[in-house]
Amino acid sequence: MSKTAILEIDSEKFELPIIKGSENEVAIDISKLRDLSGVITLDPGYKNSGSCTSEITFLDGELGILRYRGYSIEDLAGKGHFLEVSYLVIFGELPTAAQLEHFETNIRKYTLVNEEMKNIIDGFPKTAHPMGVLAALTSALTAFNPKSVNVENEKEMYEAVCKTMGKFLVIATWTYRKTMGYPLNYYDNTKGYVENFMRLMFELPTEPYKANQVVIDALDKLFILHADHEQNCSTSTVRMVGSSHAGLFASISAGVSALWGPLHGGANQAVLEMLEEIHRTGGDADKYLDKAKDKNDPFRLMGFGHRVYKNFDPRAKIIKKAADEVLATLGVDDPILAIAKKLEESALVDEYFVSRKLYPNVDFYSGIIYRALGIPTDMFTVMFAIGRLPGWIAQWKEMRENKEPIGRPRQIYTGHPLRDFKTSDKR
Repeated sequence: MSKTAILEIDSEKFELPIIKGSENEVAIDISKLRDLSGVITLDPGYKNSGSCTSEITFLDGELGILRYRGYSIEDLAGKGHFLEVSYLVIFGELPTAAQLEHFETNIRKYTLVNEEMKNIIDGFPKTAHPMGVLAALTSALTAFNPKSVNVENEKEMYEAVCKTMGKFLVIATWTYRKTMGYPLNYYDNTKGYVENFMRLMFELPTEPYKANQVVIDALDKLFILHADHEQNCSTSTVRMVGSSHAGLFASISAGVSALWGPLHGGANQAVLEMLEEIHRTGGDADKYLDKAKDKNDPFRLMGFGHRVYKNFDPRAKIIKKAADEVLATLGVDDPILAIAKKLEESALVDEYFVSRKLYPNVDFYSGIIYRALGIPTDMFTVMFAIGRLPGWIAQWKEMRENKEPIGRPRQIYTGHPLRDFKTSDKR
């Protein structure tokens, strides 16, 4: 017999079904609550509300577990590569060798961006934030691809996925080239996806460019670690916008805007801004560790602890090794990164941080890697968006295929009751 929950309001009882997920997560289904009782629930920020059922990502913050489609993040980052994991996240299963080759070939087919897009990017000042430019360019792709995707047509959906994966990487790197005043680069179909990212970003027409394999491997892992993260702010935004049957590009553009916020995708940028502030004020890491421990000091140590992961961030363990390898390979001599290493070493043994499980998180290590590669701080969130793209696509696809209703939250009105209108001469 299925379990139910009983809600009592003014002596009237209402029976609500209880549903259980495949990892034993339990939820009270309140989808019929208003129809039954005339009341709604109030849950600012939706901290206790499930907006959907999903087969894509499982996350357990207390135990430090992250899985895509049932595969542990440790296995995926250790044995897979980004496009392989992207296929898994979007289509539900790891691809065969033939399916993966077909996927990569089709992405390459769509990497050429319409030349008229250059007119749009030329309209932005050089000082424009890359995330603002990226959101606009992603939305503009709709103008060059006006036909809406029939999600029930497997071929159309597949082509839309490949087109989005191909073009988004190119326009994301164009936001950097714009701020640097460099000519815009084009995808090289003889090279891999992550290697192309490095080329698109850093290759100049005046000299040859060869990407470092250690760097490519580290970025590949970082993109995998960011590929999806359950119903976070930007992902929920993509699903919400898509629920109106807005197109894939428009929905992802909305996700980019949501990711831009400093409370979401801007976290790794905040890490570097903190490190730069410590450097500007003398570089005394111990002083800032003490400030972080002082409950009367408003200073917060950015990049330590995580809102969701109450024990440790499983992604941080993976990327720490990659960060160490990148720094060792590049031999970077940077006082900012020296401060970061000092903070990391101290926090990992300091009783205050250890007892509170305030370990370095993925944003801390990703910021270190991006800094070492010479990627400007305001491009960090763009890097996040590149990694998160397959998750956004998968969530949009799942929402449309499940025929989920348009998102329409309720509210509790707290304004004036009915008032009489007075003409201006009587006010």
